[in-house]
Amino acid sequence: MDKMLVDSMGDAVVTNDGVTILEEMQIEHPAAKMIVEVAKTQENEIGDGTTTAVILAGELLKNAEDLIDKNIHPTVIAKGYRMAAETAQKILNNIAEDLKLDDVETLKKIALTAMTGKGAEIAKEKLADLAVKAVSEVSEDSFIDLDSIKIEKKVGGGIDDSELIKGIILDKERVDSNMPKIVKNAKIALIASAIEVKSSEADAKISISDPKQLQAFVQEEERIIKEMTDAIIKSKANVLVCQKGIDDLAQYYLSKAGVYAVRRVKQSDLYNLAKATGAKIITKISEIKESDLGFAGLVEEIKIGEEEMTYVRDCKNPKAVTILIRGGTKHVIDEVERAMTDALGDIAASLKLKKVVAGAGACEMEVSRNLRLFANKMSGREQLAVLAFADAIEVVPRTLAENAGIDPIDILTDLKSQHDAGKKWAGINVFKGKVEDAWKMGVIEPLKIKTQAIKSASEVAELILRIDDVIASKGMGKEPAMSP
Repeated sequence: MDKMLVDSMGDAVVTNDGVTILEEMQIEHPAAKMIVEVAKTQENEIGDGTTTAVILAGELLKNAEDLIDKNIHPTVIAKGYRMAAETAQKILNNIAEDLKLDDVETLKKIALTAMTGKGAEIAKEKLADLAVKAVSEVSEDSFIDLDSIKIEKKVGGGIDDSELIKGIILDKERVDSNMPKIVKNAKIALIASAIEVKSSEADAKISISDPKQLQAFVQEEERIIKEMTDAIIKSKANVLVCQKGIDDLAQYYLSKAGVYAVRRVKQSDLYNLAKATGAKIITKISEIKESDLGFAGLVEEIKIGEEEMTYVRDCKNPKAVTILIRGGTKHVIDEVERAMTDALGDIAASLKLKKVVAGAGACEMEVSRNLRLFANKMSGREQLAVLAFADAIEVVPRTLAENAGIDPIDILTDLKSQHDAGKKWAGINVFKGKVEDAWKMGVIEPLKIKTQAIKSASEVAELILRIDDVIASKGMGKEPAMSP
């Protein structure tokens, strides 16, 4: 189920995304803040699996408390947890399946798995398609820079109206209404400096004794701007994207030449435009050449809602794309954006390691079963800690069952018996309320989600276990200065 987080200003966020909930919550306890760090690490590394990491850390600490009550020392538990975490990593790597770069069907299933249970579920087929296409456009060999996929949100229409643009959407309009609204076969110039007369760096005074001198001063300014615009027009550019300002006179010259120009574009958008169109970013306007220009099949100004936006689309082999998310309200598109971020992160993580596992609690049950076999070969008190770790991992299928309204005891018993019978991908079908093969159901997740969640959760649990007291310390630099 989703949570509605309301701040002191009355603004609400509706989500069930683990890291969003933890970031929005006001958390005071220092140990709880350490758990929030686990979620942030998971979000930064993969972009998904934050809830798994947090509930696993909580369960590890809960099971550790039971062992402490039985007079087992925290350092013994920490050592056992460390051994269990290392073994869990090996088990995960052994059971993982290989993924091929061109396996679009599996990639789509990964995206669908990431979106299930989120607010975007109503249009998850369409959104999963967009996510897979976006990643395949920007991937270079197996390197994927998710910053090259820009997510643009606009209220209006429905989630089904979301689309992938092979290029970039700029939330800017053309600078002059006399400029063309649509440019086909656009030759795009990207300029990082202002198309204005530079003011002097130093404070300077100009004394004028004759009106002609003032006229000459104004004419010189005009000549400098004319030179700049002439250089752009001479390069045969018909679209100009400027990171800084464009002088009114420059706007006039450019619109006369039929150039479509936008100004004050974000630096990140300029970089993505360079990746999408193949243009070079120019700082010195006088040195612009035709070979520096980029190409797009179409550049047009479109009104979406109340705003005019510039679409740069139909680029040849773009290495930067935009996903435009539409939805009925701001809360809807915010939640769809979170789901899309999860899906993109999952696809990228899968392609990076080229290894995937089944979800639906199957992978956790298999790790838990193998950890118990490992514990049985051990002697000493660490064995109890490894068993506690194996129990803790079962919190994922248990929580899945509870969230779906299924009796967790019955389903976990069934799961265990199927895994003992050698069905390593037996997982919970939350819609039917029974155990099925998760791989055949199409519930597939990147291996990296599981390895990172276990790594982060066990590390933070070990760290907290080693703390035996919380002491209020003096603030840094708050002591009175001592007299010499």
